[in-house]
Amino acid sequence: MNWDQVKGNWKQIQGKAKTKWGKLTDDDLMVVEGNRDQLAGKIQERYGYEKDRAEREADEFVNSL
Repeated sequence: MNWDQVKGNWKQIQGKAKTKWGKLTDDDLMVVEGNRDQLAGKIQERYGYEKDRAEREADEFVNSL
């Protein structure tokens, strides 16, 4: 799955993202709306990860879908 598909199916994917990153709030996920950079930013903010790690986790998540 690519990021364009993620954006189109974000409502269905939100639950999986919430399961993977439990610290992300429902509001965080609503704001993200499937946007890679925003998702990585929220992961970085909530978990204290470096930017590269947050982006890598976001990409791995999408590749696993």
